[in-house]
Amino acid sequence: MNILILGSGGREHALAWAVKQNPKCDKLIVAPGNAGIAQLADCATLDINDGGAVVGFAEENAIDFVIVGPEAPLAEGVADRLREAGILVFGPSKAAAKLEASKSFTKEICDAANAPTAGYGHFTDAEAAKAHVRANGAPIVVKADGLAAGKGVIVAMNEQTALDAIDDMFGGAFGGAGAEVVIEEFMDGEEASLFVLVDGEDVLSIGTAQDHKRVGEGDTGLNTGGMGAYSPAPVLSAEVEARAMEEIVKPTMKAMADRGMPYQGVLYAGLMIKDGAPRLVEYNVRFGDPECQVLMMRLGAQALDLMQAAAEGRLAEAKVNWAEDHAITIVMAANGYPGSYEKGTEIKGLDRLTEDSSNMVFHAGTKSEEGKILATGGRVLNVTARGADLQEARDRAYAALDQIIWPEGFCRRDIGWRAL
Repeated sequence: MNILILGSGGREHALAWAVKQNPKCDKLIVAPGNAGIAQLADCATLDINDGGAVVGFAEENAIDFVIVGPEAPLAEGVADRLREAGILVFGPSKAAAKLEASKSFTKEICDAANAPTAGYGHFTDAEAAKAHVRANGAPIVVKADGLAAGKGVIVAMNEQTALDAIDDMFGGAFGGAGAEVVIEEFMDGEEASLFVLVDGEDVLSIGTAQDHKRVGEGDTGLNTGGMGAYSPAPVLSAEVEARAMEEIVKPTMKAMADRGMPYQGVLYAGLMIKDGAPRLVEYNVRFGDPECQVLMMRLGAQALDLMQAAAEGRLAEAKVNWAEDHAITIVMAANGYPGSYEKGTEIKGLDRLTEDSSNMVFHAGTKSEEGKILATGGRVLNVTARGADLQEARDRAYAALDQIIWPEGFCRRDIGWRAL
């Protein structure tokens, strides 16, 4: 098969790494890719949000299968354009991608499916939103309704923070994503992620993970896109996972099909778990980042077979072959992230690392220039390892990380602390 992966981050590097191991993969192209991806696949310049351009590229390059990494192309309907052109694609339609692209849509679907989630209000007017906050008090959660690159969620521990967040969102701080807001009750508990594949009818669980969203040790400081993750997530026991599937995921998928928008691709259910009972925090319509990195480390070559089965409507016959292993990824970020940070700093020492099925450095924000690896983003590297248990995986990951020379970068030294 000739395979095209859309995206440029650590998630796409992990997908490319897993896909490349499968003997089915004859040729692999990643658009636009990054410096790490370029070491194992061809990288191509392409506007991945332009469905016509993606279809044209796929036809010119005899692509058999397209895997869409990030959410933006899905929300733009790129998967629809590929399907119309008869090209096999992994990723939901534009209509189904509203599960991530619109918080209020997801709440409507949860209501229809009777899926447990936080109580909420949906507002198109700042004063009405503020009145809701004053009536309900804090802590409370304010969310931009649309896609805000993972940044449009404010967990307000006091009323003023919530009111300020409403002003920011309606004032354009998150662009069009904040033109409408959803305000939710605060849910306490432990958060974890469940990943399932869906083919329009059947649903298959492909693993659990837990990430560290806050920038500082002990889960303190500002929210980020994720500073590290590990799989499996102990809080998502077999019993809790079974409840989540039966009470949340499957009813949601049925409600989507009933509306004439059957879901196909990966569905990431962010769950809040308290006393063994899961409630939905949010859905994402693509693999999490950095959760994808630990899932791919554990799934390996079979990831391609599973994604192909979902795309072809054959999930009923698919099965995940799990090893009794654990994986962890540690994010190296540019100093200053998630605020302002310097770009273009050089990363050294990567050539000293041994990369194999148990140790990988996935590039999230890098480019290659004159033989040097330069940082181009906030989250830059994902140092990832497997082990028989989480402690072994963690020890391996930090040992590898400590060989990397990048004074302008930092990481958290406590990834996995909740589980350990």
